[in-house]
Amino acid sequence: MQARAVKKTSGIASFYKLSQDERLKVIKDFSGLTDEDVHILKTGTLPFGSAERMIENVVGFFPMPIGIAVNFLVNNRDYLVPMAIEEPSVVAAASNAAKMVRQRGGFKATSTEPLMVGQVQLVNCPYPREAERQILASKAEILQKANQQDPTLVSMGGGAKDLRVRILPSLTGTMVIAELIIDCRDAMGANVVNTMAEAVAPLMERFSKGRANLRIISNLADRRLARATASVSKEALGGEEVVDGIVDAYAFAAADPYRCATHNKGVMNGIAGVCMATGNDTRAIEAGAHAYAARSGHYSPLTTWHKDDNGDLGGFIEFPAALGIIGGITSVHPLAKVCLKILGAKSARELGEVMAAVGLAQNLAALRALAAEGIQRGHMSLHARNIAVMAGADGDMVDLVSDKMIAEKKVRLDRAKELVAEMSKTRS
Repeated sequence: MQARAVKKTSGIASFYKLSQDERLKVIKDFSGLTDEDVHILKTGTLPFGSAERMIENVVGFFPMPIGIAVNFLVNNRDYLVPMAIEEPSVVAAASNAAKMVRQRGGFKATSTEPLMVGQVQLVNCPYPREAERQILASKAEILQKANQQDPTLVSMGGGAKDLRVRILPSLTGTMVIAELIIDCRDAMGANVVNTMAEAVAPLMERFSKGRANLRIISNLADRRLARATASVSKEALGGEEVVDGIVDAYAFAAADPYRCATHNKGVMNGIAGVCMATGNDTRAIEAGAHAYAARSGHYSPLTTWHKDDNGDLGGFIEFPAALGIIGGITSVHPLAKVCLKILGAKSARELGEVMAAVGLAQNLAALRALAAEGIQRGHMSLHARNIAVMAGADGDMVDLVSDKMIAEKKVRLDRAKELVAEMSKTRS
């Protein structure tokens, strides 16, 4: 009789208590990593030759810690989520929030088609409205020219799908902005979008009688969205008062851009961490997310939170997910390849859906900390340990010094040095 396969789960208790080798074994078994994959993950290997192909004037490397967020259940599938980030508490907080959401069946996520916008800026058009009419009348010819640039993408169901024109008043005069709507499939799309925009620019000039200036992708990917929802019981959060506190914190962010900037920064802690680990463009994601948050003319939260009729918490996130699992750095950076393998996303849309869940989890954890205990408590332990190491502590002295500083509420380098000196004298 054949043995039943053991179901893989990301719901791993006390993952943080495991040693590095024990954690790597869990990840290897979960994701089917090879010994070479594990070596790359453990050492952060990046050949110098690969680095030189990525940027100019390479002199070295800047290592970034990679942590694994556990407990993520998204659309009934378990994920171990790699996050490259330097900020304390982020990975732990996301894992803890995912554990609470998991009790209610996990995150439910959706996404739109992977459509990006390529803009051609036309200036000095003598008759902007006539230019608009001529360009739209020639839509078929323009789309055909664009799709000739990447027959492979077209054969996979992607390519230029639509064309729109906007007449835009500006400081230097009225501009005609022609925009290609391009399905990039599993690529982020910057290269193909820019190539197509360049290719159709001469046609645009002919139809508009103007001059094509910029021909470039827009990072406001408002047609390429990822969404996720979550439900958390009031008991898991610590009571209905905590639910009320989270909803009040969200309302504060919705009303005030000063608070909202920090609210959305917390969301992006999660999204950007996954983005960095998988070799995607964090600057594009950040720019697109914040521009999307301001699309109404008022800078608003990327998430929303509400209390339902039972007193439990419901959350929703929507953000522009201009991501890729092929091309760009994901194709040349060995560590990004391994992180994608760990995550197991089979499409750019799936990657965006997982990121949406991580962003929602991260925001939930931050708001709960603020509403229930104050953000410093979550950060303080790791911060105190870092200060202790800076003061010269090592081994078990790190925890002794950090615990003492927290108890005294004096987490400062000068106090850490005093404690290290005192403990060193005692031990000598």
